[in-house]
Amino acid sequence: MTIDFARRVDVALRLNGRDLTTVVSPRTTLLDWLRDDIGLTGAKKGCNEGACGTCTVLVDGRRMNGCLTLVVQCAGRSVTTVEGLAGVGGQLHPVQQAFADHDAFQCGYCTPGQLMSAVACIAEGHATDDASVREWMSGNICRCSAYPQITAAVLAAAREPAADSPAADSPAADSREGR
Repeated sequence: MTIDFARRVDVALRLNGRDLTTVVSPRTTLLDWLRDDIGLTGAKKGCNEGACGTCTVLVDGRRMNGCLTLVVQCAGRSVTTVEGLAGVGGQLHPVQQAFADHDAFQCGYCTPGQLMSAVACIAEGHATDDASVREWMSGNICRCSAYPQITAAVLAAAREPAADSPAADSPAADSREGR
């Protein structure tokens, strides 16, 4: 059996509330496509093996490592990146505001992945106490060790309305599945 990696395929998906169709190699990762082809550089490339969480995005509302997810796996699905969280007027999402209020970042490299994971953690109902947040956010590494501030920010954001979804007034709000 011969696999044709030069072949390109059409993929239709919803990105941050907007429908689009793209043509990609079947082996193109979601992270590389977002950064290199679409120009959305919020999701970072850290370990490139799914161990650090810097590339975390939401696919149909579930957190996924962009470095381990192929674009073709997202066909017909909704992808939300950190760029899709803020409102159209630039108003911060409650999770973004809580991170700023609690100084939940230092170098900022992990912050986009932490934000996306925090939105999912809250939506999943896991932001109930310190231990639960630490457990459910453990797939996101912060080399600066801002974990106490991140935990406090997630718990504070969980008390805000709509903290588990993209901004209500942004096009990305349409990407919430089952809400």
